[in-house]
Amino acid sequence: MAFGDLGHGSQTRPLAQINMIPLIDVMLVLLIVFMITAPLLTHRLGLELPQASSLPQPANPDAIRLEIQADGTLTWNAEPLTDEALAQRMAAAAAGPTIPELHVLADRRVPYGRVAQVLAGAGRAGLNRIGFVSEPAPQP
Repeated sequence: MAFGDLGHGSQTRPLAQINMIPLIDVMLVLLIVFMITAPLLTHRLGLELPQASSLPQPANPDAIRLEIQADGTLTWNAEPLTDEALAQRMAAAAAGPTIPELHVLADRRVPYGRVAQVLAGAGRAGLNRIGFVSEPAPQP
């Protein structure tokens, strides 16, 4: 370490040297942090996000409209449904000659866990064409 002259004279001057050890310690800690986090930054999740447009999309007559109400209840094309019946309907829809689109409309107050549960059931049944429906806000 660098210390100034501790003499008793009137001409005491501070020693003008930078202590490099704390700077090197900080640099090594930052190097280790970046070495650990750099591989995590290259991990990607392949998502095919839709392009948004302001025009309403035409309704697909073969699509299934699955609504999740605020209290967690489900409707399949406006027909109330239980969780067990939902699994059966999804399996039956996926077993057909063409796999229909599943349009999910969830209320904004529905917990994400409930939406994830429904989406996982759709994936298990084989319905892999899933879209999220959003209702436009009413114009004032």
